[in-house]
Amino acid sequence: MSRSYFRSLARQRGVPVSIVGLCLGGMLAQAAPDAAVDKLERENQDLRKRLDALEAVAKKEGILPTANGSAQVIKAMSETTLSGFVQSSYFYNTRNPVDGKSDGYLWNTTHNSFSLNKVKVTLASKPVEQSGESWDAGYRTSLMWGEDSQVLDTGSPLGGFEGLREAFVEANIPIGTGLNVKAGQLISLLNYESGDGGAANANFSQGYQWFYTGNGPSAGIQLNYKITDKVDVTARLQNGLYAGPVDSNDAKIAMGAIGLKPWESTWFSLIGFGRVGSPGNGGDSVNGGSLLAGHKLTEALNLGLELDYFSFEARPKDLALWSIGSWITYDFTSKFGVALRGEYLDDKDGGGIKGIGLPGAIRASSAILSPDVNGDLASLTLTFNFKPTPNIKIQPEIRYDHTSYAGGFDGKKDRLTIGAGVSYLF
Repeated sequence: MSRSYFRSLARQRGVPVSIVGLCLGGMLAQAAPDAAVDKLERENQDLRKRLDALEAVAKKEGILPTANGSAQVIKAMSETTLSGFVQSSYFYNTRNPVDGKSDGYLWNTTHNSFSLNKVKVTLASKPVEQSGESWDAGYRTSLMWGEDSQVLDTGSPLGGFEGLREAFVEANIPIGTGLNVKAGQLISLLNYESGDGGAANANFSQGYQWFYTGNGPSAGIQLNYKITDKVDVTARLQNGLYAGPVDSNDAKIAMGAIGLKPWESTWFSLIGFGRVGSPGNGGDSVNGGSLLAGHKLTEALNLGLELDYFSFEARPKDLALWSIGSWITYDFTSKFGVALRGEYLDDKDGGGIKGIGLPGAIRASSAILSPDVNGDLASLTLTFNFKPTPNIKIQPEIRYDHTSYAGGFDGKKDRLTIGAGVSYLF
């Protein structure tokens, strides 16, 4: 019906035309929005179908996580920590070696040179809770570069392992008080000192014990169980003592450790290790043990101890190497302290100090060269620790080394090394 029809009907009924106009306008106005809304709803439905189809394809291709996966990704990112340090130094060997390399010296090998010692980056999940209540899992991986990394990393020439310091998966199995399991590239159990050097230790340079009566990281599996708050046990099966991430023979090294904490201020770690299986084509044939201990005399004064014994299987008799090291640290204030380290290694049979090669291109030319078959090493190191801020650690150091090997240190039997290192921790 047309508008003229309604106007004619209104005149016949005596209804004002203006009222009829208002009614017609309202009816038309109501009809127009209803049609627009219907059209918009149809378009929205078509768009929703298209978006659902695109999202399904993206999830299938792995471009987008699933609903559960999305929550897991956000949670994992929020619980991951990034830490590490940058470390550099300058040291001067008073013997002034002709080739510029300090013989038998593992850290700061290059004489009279500014060195980028280490750059370490660690990604890790939140600490795994060891308990008998529930399952828990996590991971940790550390990468390291720099002059010292050749000793600290895997030492493997295989592609994909460059710069890898450690990488393992960790889990808690709710058995008893909780069984902690680690599998992957693991840091050694044998050393009192950390391989991170001055970033973690009171002395900047590394002691001889860390290398000669210790071992670098190696791939394996480890179990730890806390019997009480004062006693825990650790068992590990890994590639050979010096094999690194990939083993090339049938032999493995088994390690066991008993951790004791009789008092809050004192701790001990008793460690034993030995070969398991046939060495076959060059497996490590070494057995031995270590004692590590620490004691806090006061809040400022701390003591440390390491005793090691290594027996290398050989013919006609086994070859022995033993060592002892001690540490004294004192913090005068929260920003300044001193550390003194003394150590002695005795290789009476010639199977350890000269038998264990120095790794890396830089240190291959700095081995102890001497006609003597057996000998010893000794060192005394004084380090000053200055921490102007929590992130900065400055460590001036004086180190004296002595050996009985004829000409063992660049043609001499002793040397004095002075310098300083700085670490920024993040």
